[in-house]
Amino acid sequence: MRLFRRIYSTYSLTLFALIFILMLPLFALMIRIDRRHPIIFWLHRVWAWLFYTFSFIPIRSVFSPKLDLKEQYIFCSNHFSYLDIPAIGINKVRPIFVGKHSLGKIPLFGYMYRNIHITLNRENLKSRYDALGKCARELDNGHNLVIFPEGGIVSQHVPRMARFKDGAFRLAIEKQVAIVPVTIPYNWILLPDDGSLLLKRHKNLVIFHDPIETKGLTMADLEGLKARVFEVIDKELRQRNAHAFAQPSFT
Repeated sequence: MRLFRRIYSTYSLTLFALIFILMLPLFALMIRIDRRHPIIFWLHRVWAWLFYTFSFIPIRSVFSPKLDLKEQYIFCSNHFSYLDIPAIGINKVRPIFVGKHSLGKIPLFGYMYRNIHITLNRENLKSRYDALGKCARELDNGHNLVIFPEGGIVSQHVPRMARFKDGAFRLAIEKQVAIVPVTIPYNWILLPDDGSLLLKRHKNLVIFHDPIETKGLTMADLEGLKARVFEVIDKELRQRNAHAFAQPSFT
């Protein structure tokens, strides 16, 4: 069984890289022309769709009827797997991701990521400050952001989330932009962050919840907003992963 998973994983991850390499000239061209052109986000979706299709991973997205993709949002998602990025990117949300600086150092992929998305080193105060400034400018220009408020793949008890950082919620209040909680309940099963890079075939699901408005909120409301977003995602995770939360280590 493990041998089969290794073969399948090697095939899928090679496929992921090959699709990207084939599409890299298009990414590079659009970065030089306009790194915020709608074609950039279309390329992301095509890349993700090809990967999921030819890796035989069924993926489904569920959208709240209150979510209007013509509006501007900050999407806040749980983050347990590297597959969280393509899982969100396959949708029509046109997201600019905020991710760790090491993604920008990956050969070839890093060129695309650091030129389209926003990277930061959470251990460096200046990097965090610069990233917040870039996020604010993107919001001022009408773009959507995807921020993983746990601050990376950091939970020690997946699928239980780590505590949320403040950054996404400060931005949402400062810019009066609604937050959309996003739950990705099964990627921790599909590609766990355990260093093995072993994929397991499993359904993939992305749930976009009701937007949470921030109009009229002040920084005094930050903790309440953070708790509300956490509660929405946590409730969905518990419902979808009841067996895991029932383990003794979660009590």
